[in-house]
Amino acid sequence: MTFKDYYAALGLDSSADQDAIKKAYRKLARKYHPDVSKEDDAESRFKEVNEAYHALNDPEMRAAYDDRVRREREAPQGYGPQPGGPQGYEFSGRDFGGRDFGGGQGFGAGEPGDYSDFFESIFGHQDRAGAGQGRRRAASLDHHAKIEIDLEDAYLGATRTVSLSMPVVDAQGRVTMTARQLEITIPKGVREGQHLRLAGQGSRDPDTQQAGDLYLEIAYRVHPQFRVDGRDVYVDLPLAPWEAALGASVEAATPEGRVELTIPPGSRSGRKLRLKARGLPGKTAGDLYVVLNIVAPSAVTPDQKAAYEALARAYPAYDARSATEAKR
Repeated sequence: MTFKDYYAALGLDSSADQDAIKKAYRKLARKYHPDVSKEDDAESRFKEVNEAYHALNDPEMRAAYDDRVRREREAPQGYGPQPGGPQGYEFSGRDFGGRDFGGGQGFGAGEPGDYSDFFESIFGHQDRAGAGQGRRRAASLDHHAKIEIDLEDAYLGATRTVSLSMPVVDAQGRVTMTARQLEITIPKGVREGQHLRLAGQGSRDPDTQQAGDLYLEIAYRVHPQFRVDGRDVYVDLPLAPWEAALGASVEAATPEGRVELTIPPGSRSGRKLRLKARGLPGKTAGDLYVVLNIVAPSAVTPDQKAAYEALARAYPAYDARSATEAKR
């Protein structure tokens, strides 16, 4: 994930006050607006400036961004969730003039895809207000956060403890960070982008004692083996050339454990073997696709080299490049 320096995007340093942020944004938005700008990169720069402004104009969001940057600078492994750090940032439903979680025309009014993966890793998806639509009475009491879970937990369901860090703005506009831990139940089959509602875990109205809710937007941690597309899951399976050519019975990994898989003779790299309904659970379960990847061993010993030479003699007319082109 590419780190975004929002202060640099607006030509500011991190000490800039809110007035300076607004002034810089207005100047750059006029300069790069695609309808009037003659700059070659006007559209991309306009989006960059717009994203930076949305992140820094809101005191809560700016505090969360500053906290994430500080953690990154202190951690030797670079940007990303740090060991011991918060698993997500929690935001209240307060409207600071640039954001409206209640579904209004402030923050989140852009089209889907307007914000980068970096932005959404901190603040969640731009239309997360949808979790609380129709609840304007408690808009300022509801809280929102984005958390990452393991794919295996989405398969099996789990109970986990999550750590959230929340920027709190006092009456004088000062921002402090507060943390809390919550035990949550991850339902079996939960998908990326879905929201888990934790009733009564938002703010509490001091007059009515009415409590808002906490909405947790779900994302999957990057998995070293599996890729997810909707409810379908993909995994690569390395094969020896003779296993692909002759067929074989091998073990393949799934998020639920290893399974025995029959490789048909004559299989090629890139072939997909479908395991029906072994993807993400649900009313209609997804499928698991095992993608074959033929890996040729090195020829080091005399016997290994002789084996390759015998293979070459057995296929005197075989042209790997022509075969690859034909496959395409």
